[in-house]
Amino acid sequence: MYQSAKIKETTGFIADYAAVLLGSGVHCTRVLRNSRRICEAYGLELTMTIFASNIILTLSDPEQDEICTEVVHIRQLPVSFELNAELSALSWRVFDNRLSIDEVKREYGQIMQKPRMNHWLVTLLVSVANACFCRLFGGDLGAMGLVFISTFAGFRLLRFVKKRGIDHSLAVILVSFFSSFACIGLASLPPLAGCVNVTVAVATSVLFMVPGVPLITGVIDIFENHVLIGFARLMRAILIMLCLAVGLSISMVIFSGSLQL
Repeated sequence: MYQSAKIKETTGFIADYAAVLLGSGVHCTRVLRNSRRICEAYGLELTMTIFASNIILTLSDPEQDEICTEVVHIRQLPVSFELNAELSALSWRVFDNRLSIDEVKREYGQIMQKPRMNHWLVTLLVSVANACFCRLFGGDLGAMGLVFISTFAGFRLLRFVKKRGIDHSLAVILVSFFSSFACIGLASLPPLAGCVNVTVAVATSVLFMVPGVPLITGVIDIFENHVLIGFARLMRAILIMLCLAVGLSISMVIFSGSLQL
C-alpha cells in the first residue's frame, strides 16, 4: 500500500511522543488519549499496542487509503510531571490550532531540550521530604536530621551511579545500603548514641527510593484493561523494593553487633 511522506513523518513523531510519555511514568490511557488527539487533528486513525518495553502503533488515513506502522522501544526516563504536563498541553495545541507536523516537531524539540529543575534543588527537596516522612512515622528531630543527611548523600550517589550506566537494580542495592549505613553510622557516634530514635530513622532513610509512580500507574493500567504493562510495572516496582530491602538488610547485619535497633 502506498505511504506518503506525511503519514510516515507523523507516525514516527507519534511513536517517539508516546514512548517518552510511557517512559516517564504516564499511564497507558493518558498516552492513548493524547496520541489520538494529535492524530484526530490530522484526520488520522490510531491503533496502538503497548508492551512492557515496546510500542507497536499504526496510523491510517481513510480518505487517502494510506497506512503506516512503527515499532519503537520505550526507554526508561526520570519521572517528570512537568514534562508530562507540557506534552499533554502540546497535544491540545495541535488539536485546537491544527499545527503542522513541522511546527509540532519544533515545539516538541523545544520541550525536550528545556532545562529541568536544578538537580541540587531536587536533592534538597527530596531530603526534606524524606525527613518529614521520618517525623510522620514518629521520629524525633535528631532522627529527622539523620534521615536528611543520609538521604542527601544517598540521592547524590544514586545520580552518580546512574550517570555511570550501572544497572538500576544494582544501583538501588548500593544506594539503599549506603543511605542506611550512613544513618546507622551517624546514630552510633557518641554525641547521638542513645539520643535519637534509630529504628524510625533507619527505616525511613531509604524511603526516597520506593517506586511510588510505577506502583500507582501499574494499578491504574490494570483497572483500565492494560493488564500486560500494568503487571510489568508492578513487577518492576516489586523488584526495586526487594533490592532496596537487600541493601538495607546488609547494613543492619553489619551493625547488628554494635548497635541495638
